[in-house]
Amino acid sequence: MNTFKQGRRVLLILLGVLVALNAMGTIYYGKKEALELAFGKEAQVEMQSLFLTEEQVAKIEQLARTKLESKLFTFYVGRDEGKLLGYAAIESHTVRTKPETLLITLTPTGELDQIHVLAFHEPPEYQPPERWFAQLYRRQLTELNLNYGIQGITGATLSSRAAASSARKVLAIYQIAIKEKAD
Repeated sequence: MNTFKQGRRVLLILLGVLVALNAMGTIYYGKKEALELAFGKEAQVEMQSLFLTEEQVAKIEQLARTKLESKLFTFYVGRDEGKLLGYAAIESHTVRTKPETLLITLTPTGELDQIHVLAFHEPPEYQPPERWFAQLYRRQLTELNLNYGIQGITGATLSSRAAASSARKVLAIYQIAIKEKAD
C-alpha cells in the first residue's frame, strides 16, 4: 500500500473516531453521584415509585402543559437522621434530536431547588449554563414559562424550553401525586 493510501486511511479512521465521540455526547454524573449532588453523601435515599392514575395524569399534563410518556414515575426522597432533606427526580427527554438527562431537586416543601445536567448529547453550545438554570429556582409552577420572566438562550431555545418543561413536569407530579396525597 502506498503512503497516500495509508495517510488517507488514517485520516478516515480519525474522522470516524471524532464523529463517534461527538455522537456520544457528554455524561457528567451517574445515578449515585447525582443523588449525592441532591442530598449529600451521608443522606439516606429512598426510591418512591409512583403509579399514576388516569385522573392524575390528566391533572399533571394540564398543570405542566406537557405530555407524560409514562404513568410510572420515580422520585428519590432524601433524609438525614429522619429529617426530610427534599425530593429529586431524574428526568430524560429529547431536546432537538438527542437526549438530555437532568437531576431536578425540590425542597422539603416542594419548591424547585436545583437542576443539574447529568448527560447532554446535543452539541455543547446548545447546553444551558448553570446560571441560566438559577432563574428557575424557587418559582411557582405557573411561572416557569420562557419569555414570561424567564430569559431564553439565544441559539439554544429548544434546550431552554425542554429544561423548563421538565421542571414543570416534576413540580406538577410532586403537587398531584405527593403533596395532595399527604394533605
